[in-house]
Amino acid sequence: MSTPTSPAPRAPMLSTADALATLLGAANAVAGTETLPTLAALNRVLAVDVVSPLDVPPMNTSAMDGYAVRIADLTQGERRLPVSQRIPAGHAPQPLAAGTAARIFTGATVPPGADAIVIQEQTEASGDAVTILHMPKAGEWITAQGADIRSGAVILPAGTRLTPQALGLAASVGCAELAVVRRVKVAVFFTGDELTMPGEPLKPGAIYNSNRFTLSGLLEKLGCEVTDYGIVADRLDATRETLREAAQAHDLILTCGGVSVGEEDHVKPAVEAEGRLSMWQIAMKPGKPLAFGAVRRGGTADAAGAVGGSVGGPAGGSGDASAAPAPAETFFIGLPGNPVSSFVTFLLFVRPFLLRLSGVRTVTPRALSLRADFAQSKADRRNEFLRARINPAGGLDLFPNQSSAVLTSTVWGDGLIDNPPNHAISAGETVRFIPFSELLN
Repeated sequence: MSTPTSPAPRAPMLSTADALATLLGAANAVAGTETLPTLAALNRVLAVDVVSPLDVPPMNTSAMDGYAVRIADLTQGERRLPVSQRIPAGHAPQPLAAGTAARIFTGATVPPGADAIVIQEQTEASGDAVTILHMPKAGEWITAQGADIRSGAVILPAGTRLTPQALGLAASVGCAELAVVRRVKVAVFFTGDELTMPGEPLKPGAIYNSNRFTLSGLLEKLGCEVTDYGIVADRLDATRETLREAAQAHDLILTCGGVSVGEEDHVKPAVEAEGRLSMWQIAMKPGKPLAFGAVRRGGTADAAGAVGGSVGGPAGGSGDASAAPAPAETFFIGLPGNPVSSFVTFLLFVRPFLLRLSGVRTVTPRALSLRADFAQSKADRRNEFLRARINPAGGLDLFPNQSSAVLTSTVWGDGLIDNPPNHAISAGETVRFIPFSELLN
């Protein structure tokens, strides 16, 4: 009589930290750069360091409207001085004659010989002379040459994502153009015969495809070059064909839904046939399932031979779909289909992965320590990411329905509370809060 076999033990769930570390360990900056006018480089990532060719400011300048003086003249007891010249910003001054003052304006070049500025509120002007009412110190109200930037200094390192203020800094040293990493190319598609586009009649059993709009918007905010393949029919052949086409000219294929093991979930077997795949169970809520792997660029599983088939990874199995793809492969990430789950997993995993592909070095969002103005007595064994918002008192309010299907919570909230596993939250407790402003840029 045969002995019944026990089912294979389920692999332990990955922590969010381990899953992110594996993703980032596989991501290297894409090859290829382009040179753009500085005015057109907003949100792009620098490919090379920006080195200043000059001092900023390039000369000593006045920090205030007032009078340029020689302190030696004032120490001799003479406080009423003839005004020998007037120096607006943008004009070259003459050397300051001994025993005189120069009328000077904010940003103007300090004349040679002057060693202090006396602001106009501390003077009395009369005719062609001025009485100095204050004994200045050496260098007072003078912005020294190079006080901001020294010639030869790296002012923006490679890997910097260019904010408006970074563009201003580059312009301040005369950079008319910047070398940036090319845009990351992302193909995105959605599976499910139940999906309907807004504007179309909603048939029985159908739902509108909100994920397409959310994910497309997130990719656009990250500056990706996006190819949207829309809704792909729930057929294995259609899914494989879309994967093959998308792999040819993209750095990442991103899908939403269809990576489970149901009869109508064709993304998992399609990716396994066209490349390699790890299915991860992540100890997080919402989210949990995440697929990561790669799709070959050209060829079929039969033709490629050694590459095809299901590949394990951090969650167990033989092989490693978490390794960086070879040049003949395109990364693949499959997100869960619930709208909040796909939104949160994108922010926590896909966003930093894409930033790293873009060449950004620092991809960790900054978190705040804020007071919880609510209590959550039930602890979950997973790392929870709770939708919350900052109230007028500076504390956090919790959205009452934390279901992964309630997309309303992502609009109502200001960010996510990163709540550790097995931790109940008490009112008044300090919690870790990640603002959406950190996650949506």
